[in-house]
Amino acid sequence: MTQDVTCEVKGAIGLITLNRPKALNALTLGMIEVMAPVLKDWAADDSVQAVVIRGAGDRAFCAGGDVRAVWDAGKAMQRGEGDGALTATFFAEEYRLNRRIKRFPKPYLAILDGITMGGGVGLSVHGSHRVTTEKTLFAMPETGIGLFPDVGGTYFLPRLPGQLGTYLALTGARVQAADLHYMGIGTGHIPSDKVDALVDLLAGSDLSGGDPHKRVDDLVATFEASVGEPTLPGHREAIDRCFAAGTVEDILAALVQEGSEWADATAKTILSMSPTSLKLALAQMRRGVELDFDDAMRLEFRMMQGCMRGQDFYEGIRAVLVDKDRNPKWSPASLEEVDAGMIESHFTLPTAGELAFED
Repeated sequence: MTQDVTCEVKGAIGLITLNRPKALNALTLGMIEVMAPVLKDWAADDSVQAVVIRGAGDRAFCAGGDVRAVWDAGKAMQRGEGDGALTATFFAEEYRLNRRIKRFPKPYLAILDGITMGGGVGLSVHGSHRVTTEKTLFAMPETGIGLFPDVGGTYFLPRLPGQLGTYLALTGARVQAADLHYMGIGTGHIPSDKVDALVDLLAGSDLSGGDPHKRVDDLVATFEASVGEPTLPGHREAIDRCFAAGTVEDILAALVQEGSEWADATAKTILSMSPTSLKLALAQMRRGVELDFDDAMRLEFRMMQGCMRGQDFYEGIRAVLVDKDRNPKWSPASLEEVDAGMIESHFTLPTAGELAFED
């Protein structure tokens, strides 16, 4: 057991606490390796009637995966130091954990009390319940670091209403609780200062009778608060119109045609992202509609290993987390320079092998 995550049985629930508050509870390989077998055991343990996962501290549920560690491993490999195994191992184990959450047979409730991005989305969105608070801030910002929206984004983003998933994938837009409920991601909303009370109520309740998922819904409703008014409906028609286009270039042209302040700001955001990542993410969204969850995760593993062989991930992390100059030099630098064959190569078998699952 690592102190970076604690797993305990508390009354009727298995309680997971992500415990790296100074790092915004960013997910490490060690944390994944603790949680995965615990969830397997709890799935078979009749005394554990539901699982609750939360983040320590008052700022984040989980701000993402520990991509800095992956960056370090990849850079060391480029220098001829080490085998870079973490660049494959981290994502393989993370994706297997996402699948275990997706297939978990009991209520799995994530409390999104604060920043929830990237890997934190993977720990929450695939479970049965996502409870938001007034602190919730949700995003898939991967195109800004030379990646694509993974951790199951291939599956859940294309299944959001209209073109909202493609919009989130390309822009990395940050949305709050009201918009999460508008999109169907949020399943309950409580005040942040009631999180401890909700955990205690769930732990002290009998969830075994009748429908345990409805029983959890009813208990969450004990603390239900108004989620407020979402902002996305005001842009929904433009999102569905513009982001239905077949290429990133056509999406940008459609945004220019809109001519609104929102459309101009959205186009500017897209143009700041990795051109390679943008084209990858759009292809990913279009393919994901046709895939089941397991195939979506296998596709993501192939795509991620392609990114590990490229340049933009290392440049994106340098700009955001290492030098922190927020000025990445993408290569290729423009959408026009991105080679279609290079994009397609991300969807083929990775050098690290196919992602295998344990049932």
